[in-house]
Amino acid sequence: MSNLRQSIISIVFGLLCLTAPIAGANDSIGVPVLNYHRFGPAVADSMTVTTAVFEAQLRWLADNGYSVIPLKTLVDYLRGNGPPPPAKSVVITADDGHKSVYTEMLPIVRRHRIPVTLFIYPSAISNASYALTWAQLTSLKETGLFDIQSHTLWSPNFKKEKKKLGADAYQAFVKQQLEKSKAILESKLDVNVDLLAWPFGIYDDDLAKAAENAGYVCAFSIDRRHAAIDENLMSQPRYLMVNADGVKGFATIISGRAATKRKLIQCRHPCRDD
Repeated sequence: MSNLRQSIISIVFGLLCLTAPIAGANDSIGVPVLNYHRFGPAVADSMTVTTAVFEAQLRWLADNGYSVIPLKTLVDYLRGNGPPPPAKSVVITADDGHKSVYTEMLPIVRRHRIPVTLFIYPSAISNASYALTWAQLTSLKETGLFDIQSHTLWSPNFKKEKKKLGADAYQAFVKQQLEKSKAILESKLDVNVDLLAWPFGIYDDDLAKAAENAGYVCAFSIDRRHAAIDENLMSQPRYLMVNADGVKGFATIISGRAATKRKLIQCRHPCRDD
């Protein structure tokens, strides 16, 4: 009788092991979020990725079974509001609002029919010589391929501003950078702005709280890891892309084998609303 009982227990235990979900299986899903800045036929500066390299990278994704998904699809999953993204998903973003997004990136995006999220600091738009115009941004939105989100008002270095300003002045400055950018983009483009890219990848707990208070539901750094559900929603990582990545380095990034640190180039943003 004891042998029969032991056999029944063994069978039941085996069935439970087969049917029980693997703990954390979905939690381990990571998606590379790529962060570009400028494009051109040749490398004009450290943040330029040539159009040839960018298109070769997109071809590599297609040839290797990857799909570019909208950032908001990923964010829905990260917030617990949507299913896990498909296997081999990738997200593409571009920061700052450089005019080459319209002249160089747009034709490639149209050819490949991929979604892109633009993180814009609106003080430069229709103002700085290097930047997009509001008309161009509107055209990009109307393609249905570009989602437009916030990169603060003028992309300041929050560490430097915190050292320069008193506590109250700094809090007011942060509030202005977060809230005014969102308000301008929503008013000018008739879009819902609730995603943020931290300028220079700089963030801390106080900045994250200020972003939440300003109405942002997710924010992105450049910490060179795959975005994942176990990362902080207000500092989800991205990969800062440079031309030297080419295709070989690109493949390393997509596979999650890239180095976790890259020297950050401090770009000046002369276009301010102060």
